[in-house]
Formats: sequence, structure tokens, C-alpha cells
Amino acid sequence: MKKVILIISVALALFISGCTQETQNKIGRSIQNWTGTDGVLDIYMGGKLVQRFIKIDKLTTATATDGTTPRNYRYGYGYLDLNQNYKVDPGEKKLYFEISNFATPYIFYENPGN
Repeated sequence: MKKVILIISVALALFISGCTQETQNKIGRSIQNWTGTDGVLDIYMGGKLVQRFIKIDKLTTATATDGTTPRNYRYGYGYLDLNQNYKVDPGEKKLYFEISNFATPYIFYENPGN
């Protein structure tokens, strides 16, 4: 049984190492989608934190209608953390948001509160 697991692990490692970086990223995102994430998006203005979204699964790069050209913004769904305590409190609702790739200073990271 250990030999079978070892052979499968080696085969998987060889397969992934032969993939392009983009394919490796897609595989990683697929695994992340299975496991779930608890992302935080902090948005800054003038060097000051002005909004925080929590419980974000992922940020997605928008694509053109033809599906091949990336657009200059990212979007996602998350809870607007009004009091910025990293927790969903009563009255904080899940919202759709879009952020510019160029004009919006932001940081996306895993929730340190969990």
C-alpha cells in the first residue's frame, strides 16, 4: 500500500512539474475552491483603511464578453466588516464588490482571526 501511495505521489509531482505556471495556478485554485478560504480584503484611501470585506472565497479577474481578454478589475463576494473586527456581526451583509487593478490600493489576505 505504501508503494502505491509513493508511486501516485511521484507521478502527480511529475505531472504538475511538467505543467505551465498558469496550469499549476489553476490546479491550486481548484484545490483552494474545494477546501474553502476565509479571505480579507482591505481597501485603502490616502493611506488609511476605509473598507474591509471578510469571508471572501476568492477574487476573480473579470474577462471580456468574448472570454479571452482580461478586464482591468477584480470582483468577488464578501461581508462588509463595518466595525473592522474580522467577524460577521448582526447587520453586516454579504455584498458583491469590484475593485480596480490600477486605481484601488488594496491588500487581500487570509483572515488572521481564524
